[in-house]
Amino acid sequence: MTIFIEDTFDAAHFLPNVPVGHKCRNLHGHTYKVRIEVTGEVEPASGWVIDYAVVKEAWTPVKALVDHKCLNYAIPELENSTCENLAQWIWGHLKLSIPDLSKLEVRETANCGVVYTGEGNQ
Repeated sequence: MTIFIEDTFDAAHFLPNVPVGHKCRNLHGHTYKVRIEVTGEVEPASGWVIDYAVVKEAWTPVKALVDHKCLNYAIPELENSTCENLAQWIWGHLKLSIPDLSKLEVRETANCGVVYTGEGNQ
């Protein structure tokens, strides 16, 4: 069984490694949409895989680090703040608190984003 929570945050960034003249080399912003999925067995006593509150509790401090920030400057590991790098960074922070984290989706826009399932499963 897989449960999920979804949330958004706003952040600015630029991509320093794209060719000169590429529009994403300029500072710009997104309302990122994040979907955090946790897969596991339904625990008989509680009737759930994990309490949504536990997932939200893990996500809240991570969100605080990126929300309304310039990712390139606020997070040293995100100097090249591609959606792929951002997803891996978020995963690394969430996986510590959510061992059964199974999938993370990060969307820059309604039509593009990345799905990450952990090391070796890119």
